[in-house]
Amino acid sequence: MNNFLCPKCLAHIRVGTHLIFKVRNQKKKTGILLMHPQIGNYASEKHPSFEIEEGEALDFFCPACNTSLESGIHKNLVHVILQEESGQDHDVYFSRISGEQSTFETSGDALRAVGADAGRYTYFKLGDKFKRFL
Repeated sequence: MNNFLCPKCLAHIRVGTHLIFKVRNQKKKTGILLMHPQIGNYASEKHPSFEIEEGEALDFFCPACNTSLESGIHKNLVHVILQEESGQDHDVYFSRISGEQSTFETSGDALRAVGADAGRYTYFKLGDKFKRFL
């Protein structure tokens, strides 16, 4: 089983079959969002009373240290660490825009882009840190 870690405190954010995040919507309401850990699977669960609108930018936080998970690559991408069973780590970036399907997995000089909307984050939008992968 692959683990997912907070890039700040290295806490495990995968419990069972879900990644667990604290999120804040545009109305400044907070809730818990459970996401599928398989890259490219965009299934998620939340409490029905926590409202998220399609296209809304959510703020993601580590559930352990409460630090923002906003990436330094693009303001619309969240950053977590994927740790394989072998111990190899990969940086994973995914969209914080509700309904947008964009995920990027990096390892060394390799980049894997997944999701119907991954093309929105092109070479010109990503910044120097990510350009080396393209």
